[in-house]
Amino acid sequence: MTERSLTGRTALVTGASSGIGRAIALALAGQGADVILHHHGQPEEAEAGARETRSMGRDARVVDGDFTAPEATGNLLAQLKGQQVDILIANAAIERRGAWESLPAEQVQAHVQANFLSLIALLQGLVPGMAARGWGRVICLGSIMQARPRAETLAYAAMKSAQLTTIRAIAREVAAQGVTLNAVSPGAIRTERMAARYDDPAFVAAVTAKIPAGRPGTPEDITAPVLMLCSEGGSYITGADIPVDGGWRIGDAMHALPEKT
Repeated sequence: MTERSLTGRTALVTGASSGIGRAIALALAGQGADVILHHHGQPEEAEAGARETRSMGRDARVVDGDFTAPEATGNLLAQLKGQQVDILIANAAIERRGAWESLPAEQVQAHVQANFLSLIALLQGLVPGMAARGWGRVICLGSIMQARPRAETLAYAAMKSAQLTTIRAIAREVAAQGVTLNAVSPGAIRTERMAARYDDPAFVAAVTAKIPAGRPGTPEDITAPVLMLCSEGGSYITGADIPVDGGWRIGDAMHALPEKT
């Protein structure tokens, strides 16, 4: 990838105050992009990311919004005040677990609003401008649960699959205008939000035992494919879903399987 290959581009990264979103925002800045960091309820963390972005010589601003609220996406777009966005990283999401037999309708609706309807609204607000300018990149953060869903995360997994269908449908419409839409789907990633669980050796051992690569991922593992898709080198890739899960999607690690008798 050419150094500073995204100079002159502006990226909006949702859920950029920590974890995968923060790592992507800083990686994009490292390639020359100016960055808009979205957060919900973490202003200090988002501002810290903006300061680090500015230390690289890039412009940065912070916007906020709770995507479980129907008006949040419109308010976020209004905060941009018409600012051009060339790259959308749709990372923000909620994941609320519970027994599927007693899953309340309001919890399902929260996932639909935050993880699906908000994405459609962002695409409606930003992709037409990208197409009119002849260049744009959309990357949606998917999940291993698209391929290996669990009943306790039924709503989350279903909406991640719906996101992928959405970007593939729109990708067909705007590919000729220089706009690509793709997904990058992490597996088990060690982030700040998961710190307490990853401090438990038994949990780490159980997760690691299932992953063919033999380790959980890090936010930095996600940044390389994202940067590739944003670069000119990724201009002929659209409608793809790139798993970044240490091989977990293709099956549990061989040493985790029961021996044949």
